[in-house]
Amino acid sequence: MADAYVAIEGDRVIEARARAPGTARGELVFTTAYTGYEESLTDPSYEEQVLTFSYPLIGNYGVREERFESDRVHPRAAVAREMTDDVAEWLESEGIPAVDHLDTRDIVTEIRDEGAMKCGIAAGPDATEQDALDELHECKHMSDHTDIGAQVSVDDVEVHNEGGDGATVALVDCGAKGSITESLVERDAEVHIFPYDASEDDVAAVDPDLLFISNGPGDPENFEQAGELVETYVGDVPLAGICLGQQVVANALGGETEKMEFGHRGVNQPVRDLRSNQVVMTTQNHGYTVADPGDKLDVTQVNVNDDTPEGLENDDLNIITRQYHPEANPGPHDSLGFFDDVLGMAGE
Repeated sequence: MADAYVAIEGDRVIEARARAPGTARGELVFTTAYTGYEESLTDPSYEEQVLTFSYPLIGNYGVREERFESDRVHPRAAVAREMTDDVAEWLESEGIPAVDHLDTRDIVTEIRDEGAMKCGIAAGPDATEQDALDELHECKHMSDHTDIGAQVSVDDVEVHNEGGDGATVALVDCGAKGSITESLVERDAEVHIFPYDASEDDVAAVDPDLLFISNGPGDPENFEQAGELVETYVGDVPLAGICLGQQVVANALGGETEKMEFGHRGVNQPVRDLRSNQVVMTTQNHGYTVADPGDKLDVTQVNVNDDTPEGLENDDLNIITRQYHPEANPGPHDSLGFFDDVLGMAGE
C-alpha cells in the first residue's frame, strides 16, 4: 500500500513510496543528469522546486559532503525511480521529503508535453492523497516568489582568497554555486561575495576589477538590485554573469527575459559558438531565458536544440555572460576557459 503521494496540476495524484517523510510543494521539474545528484540537490537554483531525476537509480556512489555546492539541500522535495538508503537518509536528516517507486518516465514526459507545473507531495505513514492535494493548491508560480534571493544569498559580505594576486571580483550572490567561487579563487582572484541586494556603496567599497552576477533561482525580474548594480557599473567595470546572471544583465541593459516551457536541466546541453562554429557540451539548470538581448548585447552562442541564447557579449563594454555553467559541477569541463576570459578582461 502506498505511503506517499505526488499531486500535480489538474489534481492528478500519483502513488509512490516514502523514503523521507514530510509534506512539500514547489514547481515540478526534471534533470537528465545521470551523475552529480549531490551537486544537483545542493544547487541553490533548485530553490522552491521539486526535483525529479530522470536517471533511474539515484545514490549508487553514496553521499560525500565535499561534493556539495552549498550548505544545504535546496529542492523542496526529491523524486526518483529508485533511491538508495544513503540518499534517503541524507534527505531525511535535512528535512526534505523524498519518494520513489513511481514511473519517472511518465512524469518527465508530462513535463515535456505540458511544461513545468505546480506540485504537492505528502510522504510518510500518515500521508494521504488530500495532504498532497492541499500542498498543490497552496503552491505558487515561480515568478510569485518575489524575494527568493533572500532564501539563497549570503547575509553578509564574505571574502575568499584575501590578498590574492589576481583580480578583485565582486560576486553578487543570487544563489551562487560554490564551484563558481572555487573557479575564481583557483585563478588567484580575491572574491568578495555580496548579498543579492547589495547596494552600490557596498560594492564600491572594495573597488572591484570585475562585477560578477551569479546563478540563482526564480524570475530574474525579481532581482532588481542586482540589475541596478549592472546599470551603475556598465562601461566602468567589466561585467560577467552565469545563468540567472546572464538574464539579470540582459534585463538591466534593455533586453527581455521570459519563462521557458520546461527549461534546461542536465549535463548534456549542446551549445554552438557562432564565431568558431564549435559545439561544446554544457551543464545547465534554468527555467527562464533571454528572449531579446536588446541593442547593447550580441548573441555569441546558442543552444543547438532550441536556438535560445547561451552567450552574450559586448567587447566595447567588456561584458561576457553565459546561460550555462562553465564550472560544470556536475558535468563536462568543455567551457572552463570562460573564467580565464573574464579575469583576463578584468586584468585589462
